[in-house]
Amino acid sequence: MTGRDAHQGATLVLSLLMAAIGVALLVQAAGEHASVISPRMLLGVLFIAAGAGRLYLLVRKGRRT
Repeated sequence: MTGRDAHQGATLVLSLLMAAIGVALLVQAAGEHASVISPRMLLGVLFIAAGAGRLYLLVRKGRRT
């Protein structure tokens, strides 16, 4: 395993973890009947977007090389 492989693996794991945290925040906020513009909902959406964006860039970069 090269350094690049380790970096890509860590990026994959952390991206999935970020998306999972976002989903957990949304589920928790929905369970408490929070409003759509509550900070917890906003953070959940942002965590999901960040995780998905990192995954997208990882896949896109993998196709180029």
